Amino acid sequence: MGERLRVIGTMSGTSLDGVDAAVLETDGIDILGFGQTEFRAYAEEERSVLRAALGSWRADDAAALVEAAHAEVLSRFEAPDLVGFHGQTLAHDPGGQGTYQAGDGAQLAETLGWPVAWDFRTADVQMGGQGAPLAPFYHWACARWIEAEAPVAFLNLGGVGNLTWVDPASDVPEAPGVLLAFDTGPANAPLDDFMSQRRGARCDKGGALARSGAVDMAVIERLLRHPYFDRMAPKSLDRDAFSGVLDVSHLSDADGAATLTAAVAASVTVGLDQCPSAPSRILVTGGGRQNALMMEMLAAGSDCPVDPVEAVGLDGDMLEAQAFAYLAARVAQGMPTTCPTTTGAPAVLGGGIVSRPA
Repeated sequence: MGERLRVIGTMSGTSLDGVDAAVLETDGIDILGFGQTEFRAYAEEERSVLRAALGSWRADDAAALVEAAHAEVLSRFEAPDLVGFHGQTLAHDPGGQGTYQAGDGAQLAETLGWPVAWDFRTADVQMGGQGAPLAPFYHWACARWIEAEAPVAFLNLGGVGNLTWVDPASDVPEAPGVLLAFDTGPANAPLDDFMSQRRGARCDKGGALARSGAVDMAVIERLLRHPYFDRMAPKSLDRDAFSGVLDVSHLSDADGAATLTAAVAASVTVGLDQCPSAPSRILVTGGGRQNALMMEMLAAGSDCPVDPVEAVGLDGDMLEAQAFAYLAARVAQGMPTTCPTTTGAPAVLGGGIVSRPA
């Protein structure tokens, strides 16, 4: 058991909505307590800067923006033992150019005067892993916290969908057979981009527009023929990996929204076939859980209950931020953060670095 730490985790996801920040008390193994949470939205002009930088391997303006936004939201908290800073993913190409999260944790540590754990993905990618998803070790801790007795799946529907299958019986997350994690396919990013282009809206709130439309099954079939779905897990995606095959420009607003919503459910359904055994329950986190139609479509394609994580007392808006608090505690104490069945890395690995203010 490690030292009990009070950590603030932060997350700025590929949906580009803003920065989540959450306090977690943990020893790097168990969740020992939850604390204050805050959200700092990106203004439309800030979102435009970040959107323009997507795909870049260096973006000084975006990095400065990300650091300033994080410093602003973190200023609302009392000093913690540690901060977990993920930064903003702008490009992700494991096996190619690597992975790039805008924002310098060392600079943030100087600004705040607090130690900052950051750069969680690079070491995993350099060793041949996907560098994603990174939340699975925290999902294991969540499964222990809810006292799950049978395997469960955590499904995060942010910009990209990712799923973690968890066997809660083990005492450590890195043990063989405990976790399987992978990106399932598109989640909110294509739908949100479509809504922005067609309606000037941030999202299809509650799935209301999609509910009035019809799904174009030819688009769904084209999506599922993509070679990504034939690859075995673990595997990961860039935000815009399916921009070519998920072309709904020929459809009406309602039909396009319906089709992009159905694409999320279809890709998750295919992904469930890769789990070692059927989960007893799917617990959904991220913005997608607030889309009622998306949740209905997920339930229709699953053989087990599909519920938002709030059903078990967790916070679906802050789970990712809490995950980086948890990982930060593990980094600070030299514990592993990834393993072969979460990122495809060749061995159990500890990523991340800790920067301390001068």
